[in-house]
Amino acid sequence: MSDALTAASIATPAGTAPFPAAVRGEGVYLWDAAGRRYLDGSSGAVVTSLGHGNARVLRAMREQAERVCFAYARYWENRPDQELANRLAAHCGFGLDAAFFVSGGSEAIETCIKFARQLAVARGQTGRWKVISRLPSYHGNTLGALSLTGDPLLASIFAPLLAKMPKISAPLTYRLPVGHTVESWAAQAAAELGECIEREGPDSVLAFIMEPVGGTSTGALVAVDSYYRQIRETCDRYGILLILDEVMSGMGRTGRFVAAQHWPDCRPDILALGKGMGAGYTPLAAMLTSSALVAEVRRMGGFAHGHTYVANPLSCAVGCAVIDELLERELLANCRTQGDYLRAQLLELKERNPLVGDVRGRGLQLAVEIVGDQAACAPLPAAVGAMERLKNLCAERGLALLHRSTAGGQFGEWFMVCPPLIVTPSQLDELVDAFAGALAAFRDELAREGLL
Repeated sequence: MSDALTAASIATPAGTAPFPAAVRGEGVYLWDAAGRRYLDGSSGAVVTSLGHGNARVLRAMREQAERVCFAYARYWENRPDQELANRLAAHCGFGLDAAFFVSGGSEAIETCIKFARQLAVARGQTGRWKVISRLPSYHGNTLGALSLTGDPLLASIFAPLLAKMPKISAPLTYRLPVGHTVESWAAQAAAELGECIEREGPDSVLAFIMEPVGGTSTGALVAVDSYYRQIRETCDRYGILLILDEVMSGMGRTGRFVAAQHWPDCRPDILALGKGMGAGYTPLAAMLTSSALVAEVRRMGGFAHGHTYVANPLSCAVGCAVIDELLERELLANCRTQGDYLRAQLLELKERNPLVGDVRGRGLQLAVEIVGDQAACAPLPAAVGAMERLKNLCAERGLALLHRSTAGGQFGEWFMVCPPLIVTPSQLDELVDAFAGALAAFRDELAREGLL
């Protein structure tokens, strides 16, 4: 009997070479079934922040499973749920002292927008339902989250199933519109929020959602500081909620517990966490908000939302252990130090190899944009298949990297260079050496094909 199809095979195009089978992980490395070692250079999908095989997390998982692994949140409270909520409230700040735990980033975003809508209903603002987001952006793959995601190609497949939500320009810092500097484009992008609210009708707009540090949709975009203040001021002026999507950038990934802490004048009303919360050891994500906002929703009968694994005690115990590791091992400081070191190395690589167009990000959430013409900031033609070929060349050198081409390459294409927060300088040297080797080999291939 032939093997059944798996998620990996179902999600890939016909004719794609099979993925290697991961059979072991330790620290920043994974091994395949043939015994080949790979440096986990993107932490999977920017998830495995503590690396593989962390003893504290595995111990917490085992001990909680021996006590109780499931307690349905509609019937039971559980201690790990409360402990994790308390830890997050203490370290996230911004008055975010209420947590709703779910199983993944898309679920967290769905929870945020449903909570925002129910809050509006509780306030008698039943006409508020539109959530403005940015183009490009990524907020998840469930239908509600996909309605917010600013990727026209991805959304087109499911368009009949989606609510059409308004979009404004992202404050891109690379490949700028003609006549703009980084600062002027950020100011215009911020101004678009107020213009969009006026155009849609202020009484119909519920919230604005953005990633404070971009993920795979914008390749670790970081706007100029003034952008964040302008966004908060606009939300306050129109009485709309600010939702920060920190599914990727939260839990220490940018060198702060949450990336919003880089911009204290950009206070979120609601914040989504995921990925690094469970660090790859368990599916775990969260909506955070204030107890004051929760009280308004509770007065109308409570939050009308939930999933089977809401506040799962096994996952929450893992989340507590992850936070303990982040803090006791001072991994936020390590993220800042190693992030500076990695960024400097990648910028030096840009000087050596013209296929590197840009290096951007914060902490260990970095991206390297790949181009065919560095001076013109022009991507390689889609027919070249640059990212897949480069990914394979990296793998041949023992490096696993995540890549993305948003909207089929309309906004560029990049590798997310986001190793685990435990990474050391020597491991970063190994990562950059492998990446540089892959880029050099790819340049040779392009030259032989007459494309350079």
